[in-house]
Amino acid sequence: MASSLIRTPPLLFPATARHTATVIFIHGLGDTGYGWADAVENWRRRQRLDEVKFILPHAPSIPITCNMGMKMPGWYDIVRIDGTPESLRTDEDEAGILLSRNYFKGLIQQEIEAGIPAERIVIGGFSQGGAMGLFSGLTANVKLGGIIALSSYLLLSLKFAEFLPKPEMNKVTPIFMGHGDRDQVVNIQLGVKSHDLLKGMGYQPTFKIYPGMGHSACPTEMNDVENFLKERLPALDKKDGKSEL
Repeated sequence: MASSLIRTPPLLFPATARHTATVIFIHGLGDTGYGWADAVENWRRRQRLDEVKFILPHAPSIPITCNMGMKMPGWYDIVRIDGTPESLRTDEDEAGILLSRNYFKGLIQQEIEAGIPAERIVIGGFSQGGAMGLFSGLTANVKLGGIIALSSYLLLSLKFAEFLPKPEMNKVTPIFMGHGDRDQVVNIQLGVKSHDLLKGMGYQPTFKIYPGMGHSACPTEMNDVENFLKERLPALDKKDGKSEL
């Protein structure tokens, strides 16, 4: 699988001011980075994240079992989606998940090598992308600024501890999880279970439910994500690198 993957370079939105922070936001199954371009453009218009560079990766086209084996953009294979809490945890594609995690690890490392401190980098996404962001962030070997998981869940949860680095770098990293209570793709109970499991392992996730929202995002949720990013990646004073807040 690894040798046959064709990856397109991510969609990039440079910081509109001095670049001091980076957000890697990962799309869901069947989408591309362009699917989240409007959200980023809206945040940029509001001028609260001027020092943030946004990276919107594009998933490679891979066979998806629940799509009758036909190829579509995906970060890992999914055997079954039927809206039940357990369906997405059936026969998880561990090899595909780890392959994608390595790709995101590389994107993070590129930003660090470009001079951005790891604690000024946030990773996250929506649905399958949120699951990858959560898994990649929590198993990273650098201390990140934050993790975002929208309409998603914890991957490889039955053996999650096996993938954690020692020492755990992101045990206290803030995690924002958002989910609609009408989600018919990633059942909200799976999101709740993921939150509870992380909480029980000593992590500090925040879980917010959006009434009436299906498997999508809403303006209120996007505002909450923006506020989370603003809190985690505040603008820095140009002279001494300290937060303006």
